[in-house]
Amino acid sequence: MSIKFLAEDDRPREKFLLKGKGSLSDSELLAIIMGSGSRDETAVELARKILASVNNNWHQLSLLSVKDLTKFKGVGEVKAISIATALEIGRRRSSQEIPEKPMISNSNGAYQIFKNHLADLRTEEFWAIFLNQSNRVIHISQLTQGGISQSIVDIRILFKTALDHFATGVIVAHNHPSGNLKPSKEDINITQKIKEAGNTLTIQLLDHLIITQNSYFSFSDEGLL
Repeated sequence: MSIKFLAEDDRPREKFLLKGKGSLSDSELLAIIMGSGSRDETAVELARKILASVNNNWHQLSLLSVKDLTKFKGVGEVKAISIATALEIGRRRSSQEIPEKPMISNSNGAYQIFKNHLADLRTEEFWAIFLNQSNRVIHISQLTQGGISQSIVDIRILFKTALDHFATGVIVAHNHPSGNLKPSKEDINITQKIKEAGNTLTIQLLDHLIITQNSYFSFSDEGLL
């Protein structure tokens, strides 16, 4: 459905879904926070009026109290609290430091992450770490749970997850509850398939680890990638 055929109060939300949050004007963002307008004005029109009263400055708007906001026709206590809450969230966000994503530079770095998930399990599981171009972790995911002897990973799910998080590299791992670090024929085959699929998508398989309770085996360290 085209945006122009929608009621104006619905357009900011539809525009958000169709074009993304960056496409919205300040008044459209505020309209979404309020949810609706008044009997005489749409949410967007009411938002424009409110923003105009503070010279379209979010910092100035954040100084208005709930009582100040309810002076606008169509803004009750609930809408005023919603506006004040959204601005307070923004204030707290801006005051916080962005947490730095851990960087993985070698197999041991990956092992330190994977061992917390895999080392003590009695059945096999398959996990993956997804990385950006700087080899910083952007997502960690369990992909499969198997039996005592094997856990088969769906390569399509692995790379869908990688694409969903815009990863450029991936490190996979599974555990051997038996304690045997030697890779099986199936381990070698699936590693090769993941590598080939990654080459097609320009998402590099950086390593495959086999995890036991006290140690690990790295395909990369052993020259098997």
